[in-house]
Amino acid sequence: MPIPQSIVNTNESAPRFLQSQNVAREVSMTSLELVEFINAHRSRQSAETGSKFALLMHKSFLGKVPEVLGEQASAKFIADLPDSYGRPRKGYSFPKRESCLMAMSYSYDLQAAVFDHMTALEERLSQKVALPSYAEALRLYADQIEQTEVLRVENHQQATKIQCLEDLFREGETAAQFCKRLNGLNVMQVNACLKAKNWLFTEGRSGTRWRVSSYARDKYMTEHQHEVTPHGKDAFISYTPILLKKGAARLYDLYLAGELPMKKTWDGLFTHDKALRGAA
Repeated sequence: MPIPQSIVNTNESAPRFLQSQNVAREVSMTSLELVEFINAHRSRQSAETGSKFALLMHKSFLGKVPEVLGEQASAKFIADLPDSYGRPRKGYSFPKRESCLMAMSYSYDLQAAVFDHMTALEERLSQKVALPSYAEALRLYADQIEQTEVLRVENHQQATKIQCLEDLFREGETAAQFCKRLNGLNVMQVNACLKAKNWLFTEGRSGTRWRVSSYARDKYMTEHQHEVTPHGKDAFISYTPILLKKGAARLYDLYLAGELPMKKTWDGLFTHDKALRGAA
């Protein structure tokens, strides 16, 4: 498998691999690698906040390059990035400066992340000057292949998880109703578990009148109230704890972390696992 030019650039044009260990080298990132990096960054942020992230497509990224760098400047970095079948595919190969400029066009956080990533690559190159350049290039290439595969798997899993949550959540339902669609979860014990986690509390002697605690109110849950008029008795207000979208995301994380009560007959698979198996 040929080594892409995106791994290590040299200031020698003749040899394919460096014949001297003292030749200056410059790290770069292709447009494909930047798209993978940006999606992985968004995926991690999405996992932290529980929000859905927009998947960046390579075609969309290519269209933005001339807008950010200019038509003439961007033309200097055009590169052929063959697909897995060896067919030509237009792309770009950017040095550190232009990689950071492209990342900054999406967010300052991404610019900082790309800068740190490429700085780390530079440091690794400078620390490995004693290695033969051919072996170094192969090792860097193998590392990038591994990292790319890990990022691809993470992106796929995170996208599937977010899609699962989107499919599971319904506006205006209780935590128990939401949990009925989670494989293996013991729905009868959900409210008691949420009470232990300070999401809910009970009022009255019956212990069945559930209310939302101040900790979870308007963050994870809210309350719907309606007036009840029993025959021959005074009317009273009944409260129903309702799950919010952020609460559903947090509840789903607790489910995947094994912090919710499960049935004894549970098969060991989470709803997320079943979706991944179905998508495979």
